[in-house]
Amino acid sequence: QVQLVESGGGLVRPGGSLRLSCAASGGIFSTYAMAWYRQVPGRQRDVVASITSRGITYYAASVKGRFTISRDNAKKTVDLQMNSLKAEDTAVYYCNQGGTSNWGRGTQVTVSS
Repeated sequence: QVQLVESGGGLVRPGGSLRLSCAASGGIFSTYAMAWYRQVPGRQRDVVASITSRGITYYAASVKGRFTISRDNAKKTVDLQMNSLKAEDTAVYYCNQGGTSNWGRGTQVTVSS
C-alpha cells in the first residue's frame, strides 16, 4: 500500500506556526480521504483534520480556525498548516489514509516557551 512519511515537526513557541507535510509514495492516493491525527502519551489518538479526495475539509473543534489541511493529488502530499499554536497542541502528529490502518510513523510537535 501507500507509504506515508510525515515531516515538519519541531519546537515552536506559543502563538507560533508550523507546517506539517505527509508525503505518499506508491499505491493509490488520489481516491482516498486523508487525515491528520495526534496523540499525547497516555491518551488516545484523535483526529485533527481530514480532507476528502475532492478537497472538502473537516476540523476538530479544538483546532478549527487555526489549522488548515490541504492536499496535492499530483504531488501525493497532504499538508497541515498550524497557526496560533498552543501548549495543548503538543503531540505526535500522524498522517492516515482514510478508511484504512495505513499510518505514517509520526512527527513530534512541541509548543513551549
